[in-house]
Amino acid sequence: MTPTMASDMNEVHTQESQLNDGIPSVLVKGRASIAVIITRLSLLFNLYIMANQPVLPTLDNLKSSVTPDVNVQAVASQWFLAFTEAMQSKNITAVIDLLVDDVFWRDMLALTWDFHTFQSTPSVKKFLADQLPLFTLSSFKLREDLVELQRPYPDIAWIQAFFDFETTVGIASGVFRLVPLADGSWKAHTVFTNLENIKGFPEQNGPRRDHQPNHGKWAAKRAREIECVDEEPSVVVIGGGQSGLDVAARLKMLGMKTMVVEKNERIGDNWRKRYAALCLHDPVWFDHMPYIPFPTSWPVYTPALKLADWLESYAHSMELDVWTSATALSVIPGTKRKKWTVTVQRADGKERIFEVNHVVFSLGGGMGQIPDIPGQNDFKGRILHSSKHGLATDHAGKKVVVVGACTSAHDICADYVENGIDVTMVQRSPIYVMSTKEGMPRFMAIFWEGGPPTDVADRANASYPNLLLKLMHQRVTKDIADADKELLDGLRKRGFKTTLGDDDSGFLFTALNRGGGYYLDVGASQMIIDEKIKLKSDGPISRFTQTGLLFEDGSTLDADVVVFATGYADARHSYRALLPESLHDKLYPIWGLDKEGELNSVWREVGGRSKDAELNGIWCMMGDLALCRFHSKHLALQIKSYEEGIFGTRYQ
Repeated sequence: MTPTMASDMNEVHTQESQLNDGIPSVLVKGRASIAVIITRLSLLFNLYIMANQPVLPTLDNLKSSVTPDVNVQAVASQWFLAFTEAMQSKNITAVIDLLVDDVFWRDMLALTWDFHTFQSTPSVKKFLADQLPLFTLSSFKLREDLVELQRPYPDIAWIQAFFDFETTVGIASGVFRLVPLADGSWKAHTVFTNLENIKGFPEQNGPRRDHQPNHGKWAAKRAREIECVDEEPSVVVIGGGQSGLDVAARLKMLGMKTMVVEKNERIGDNWRKRYAALCLHDPVWFDHMPYIPFPTSWPVYTPALKLADWLESYAHSMELDVWTSATALSVIPGTKRKKWTVTVQRADGKERIFEVNHVVFSLGGGMGQIPDIPGQNDFKGRILHSSKHGLATDHAGKKVVVVGACTSAHDICADYVENGIDVTMVQRSPIYVMSTKEGMPRFMAIFWEGGPPTDVADRANASYPNLLLKLMHQRVTKDIADADKELLDGLRKRGFKTTLGDDDSGFLFTALNRGGGYYLDVGASQMIIDEKIKLKSDGPISRFTQTGLLFEDGSTLDADVVVFATGYADARHSYRALLPESLHDKLYPIWGLDKEGELNSVWREVGGRSKDAELNGIWCMMGDLALCRFHSKHLALQIKSYEEGIFGTRYQ
């Protein structure tokens, strides 16, 4: 327990003592009401909750300091030696003694066959007691080249170190962060354990690539592979965007034949056919794909059309088996000793049935969602969702209203302005805004020019449990807001409603919980400030009229075109469209954070953790390019482990 938490608990005990001393006498004298007792008990409960909330391991909280001459390698080596001995001997008490009381331990498949974050020593102790007996751990090795003292803020100091180890069936990696204590010792505040590979099944690349020359037979060989002439697939991936291609590439490297089914005419059309102004707001170092990174000449922010072409090239270069202009018609419980039967219809109308144990849904965030606003049939103009919007010039000479105020809304409005078209943004709720200039170098310092290699950055990034990352981001968000003060003040002066995100933690948690709720500014904010993008943010929409929108305050807004940039429906909609109705209620929530701070169902099976769940073998693959790059390996390793009969039991 940190000193701050101990202080809070002392306050709780003081309050509790006062209540215990006071309440009986008050009751005896009959001078207290039930309301007074409830109020005091509520105070006690709130103090208890506050005392058990995670806090940053600041030097003040730790009552500690760090000297400039600390021998980082010696501290890390000494701790790791004790950690190795305790883990290999399964001495849980010894492991716990190496951790601070409010430790975070995040595991990705290595020790739980699932994604878990355990916070506080009681939680970690139970996890270790349950799981260590199931594994034989060995080959612990400290990565001495990846040990360093980090000072993210003047009052925070920790030693970050990477390590490797092996389990009974897996090759794994880890990251730990040690913080200094008042007595001069160092203990771990975070531990991360991650499954990297399955023993005996290395990826078929590097020294394991095909060494045989191919004289004039490659094209015919690839044609037969794509058509599945000689071998049926073991896995069907529905959706050929970045998530589908990433997991198909990972599975291919593990020797599993995988068929990608893409409804569009070309790979990349999921980006190519969206609005023309679309551009990634994540930097290039964040967006690399597995095995083939972007060239060093690639722009920092990738235009959608450029990314579309890259995806097409990627599928070809990785020799992925992809059917375009192909539609998955149904996914039903299988026959012929396979779990699932997948029916696919191609452009010529012919159908083919695949019997597989694994179906990966890589369909993104669901269908475009348009709010049910009365009077839509009365409106004489055009209504469309942002996912169906193409060119701003399609509406030349029209009055356009864009409902929504997040990324797509800003991009589309800016495109209209740049093409001389009258556009008004209707903001319904506050959103988080930061400039990419000030925000990205702060939020994504390890995914920036001069940062560590992508595989190192991915593991460092994943080693921060989301609930701890939230505490860090509260500080970073304030720094960015201070740097963006002129921009944010200008927006608020125009009536634009801003927020600092969930608990002032910026865009990360709005993205993880809602998949939206923010705008990373690349210029549209200044257009709002300059009144080039008109703004209406003073009340809810009541209904459509024949000529536009009527608001609850009685005001109106004329429009020829109304574009709804209002997000996407529940991701489970895409699953329900293909699965039999009897399985619809078996789907667990997809996306959003659970109580541990882990994303629901993503990169795992969508029917829960039970071995006999009816949706076992139905997988979810989604996320931005960075999440897909890293977690596609996790999903592929799970499928490979199932097929080889070595998958364990998901920890619950």
